[in-house]
Amino acid sequence: MSMDVDAPVAIPIGQATQAATILCCNCGAPIDGTAAAGALCYDCVKLTVDASEGIQREGTLHCCKDCERWLSPPSQWVTAAPESRELLALCLKKLRGLSKVRIIDASFLWTEPHSKRIKVKITVQQEAFEGAIIQQTFEVEYVVAGQQCPDCAKSYTANVWRASVQVRQKVPHKRTFLHLEQLMLKHGAHKDTINIKEVKDGLDFFFAQRNHAEKFVDFLTSVTPVRVKKSQELISMDIHTSTKSYKFTYSCELVPICKDDLVAIPQKLAKSIGNIFPLALCSRIGTAINLIDPNTLQTAELPTNIYWRAPFKNLADVTELVEFVVMDIEPTGQQQGRFFAAEATVARASDLGTNDQTYFCRTHLGGVLHVGDSVMGYHLTGTNFNNPQFEELENSALASRIPDVVLVKKHYARRKKPKRNWRLKRMEKEESEMLPRKQDQAKMDADYEMFLQDVEEDVELRNTLALYKAQQQAKAGDAMSVTETDVEDEDVPKIDMAELLDDFDELRVED
Repeated sequence: MSMDVDAPVAIPIGQATQAATILCCNCGAPIDGTAAAGALCYDCVKLTVDASEGIQREGTLHCCKDCERWLSPPSQWVTAAPESRELLALCLKKLRGLSKVRIIDASFLWTEPHSKRIKVKITVQQEAFEGAIIQQTFEVEYVVAGQQCPDCAKSYTANVWRASVQVRQKVPHKRTFLHLEQLMLKHGAHKDTINIKEVKDGLDFFFAQRNHAEKFVDFLTSVTPVRVKKSQELISMDIHTSTKSYKFTYSCELVPICKDDLVAIPQKLAKSIGNIFPLALCSRIGTAINLIDPNTLQTAELPTNIYWRAPFKNLADVTELVEFVVMDIEPTGQQQGRFFAAEATVARASDLGTNDQTYFCRTHLGGVLHVGDSVMGYHLTGTNFNNPQFEELENSALASRIPDVVLVKKHYARRKKPKRNWRLKRMEKEESEMLPRKQDQAKMDADYEMFLQDVEEDVELRNTLALYKAQQQAKAGDAMSVTETDVEDEDVPKIDMAELLDDFDELRVED
């Protein structure tokens, strides 16, 4: 036997059974007159009283198609997943007349995912007469209408920002911005931006409020060595109230020195930061520039404010690295943190089989290099550098200490498209008006691959990022290729699965 959903149910108050004293005024059924609901039997009460009277049976919900948030009148936009408690509360809030009844239960009814319809089944109770409570279940249908929220409208409209942060670094690669992007994603520093635009030598971040831009600038100064300049432009002014409207621009220039760069330090500055040899390697970039002398393992830290007093460029960057082969290596026993000193004899990989030219050098990679390994380094012999600091070093008494080769990092043989069990998330950025050329796109892909290799090889760098498990589905026809490439990549550093996060791990309590 089926029951009508909209049919009310009468629930008598009191448990004791009373003798029939009167007849129902509608159908003539004998009832108890002392507890009768207006001289009606319970069956007649169900037929004559509608507990859902005055409650809407149809409604409209507004949803932003871009950010998928829902409008909570009058002007609040909330995040709610499909068939969630938050969305159900929003549906009940939209109905007029629910305040007159008591809500017993509410749940979603299944609808087609793309039907733009949401159905809710609601059960309410209402006291019809002094002697009976009416319980009724009914359905409400909502139409999902699209409406753009103000935040998304600003992101698609030009000249609505109030503050912008221009981040620039004049280097021939994008490794610093790739690292900075991962730090922003991990700490949520970009959540207040209304638009991110990729331009030459950097990125532009646009904000709707000035304090959001200042907060973002504080984040940049806490993770990178940066110099900040502020400017403002008058947009409008009310002469009656002296109220002015400005647009603020913060120019953030990053230090043009990156990790693994070869640096020629001015001799006076080198003495002031620990009397380090003026020719050093940049081992790490944080809030300051960390330097190391490969010959003596001496380290020094160059603060940002001291660097910007007399800035200088690097002598060579990672795009000028040359591959060498280790012919002989002998540790000296000296250690400085994770670096081990060693004396090595190397030869250029391009010279093998053509000549027997070898080079003797001291290196800080004694803990990872072995005979026969490939290593990347800078070849200083016969190379001309247009650098005033290096020319000053060549003409000084320290010229005899300039090495022929400076080894930087171990080189691992990888295939062109390595299969990794991890991945990094990327930010959505707006490209510049001119699309990148094919060679520019290839260079960007090469920079990203170089950054991924740095993440695999550098544990300290990896600990500052958020790495996620890759969603890879192996095909049956790839079984042979995977077996062949595993032999090729067996010496490549691997990232343990325990270091990787699931997509669910990034969800926070407030989400």
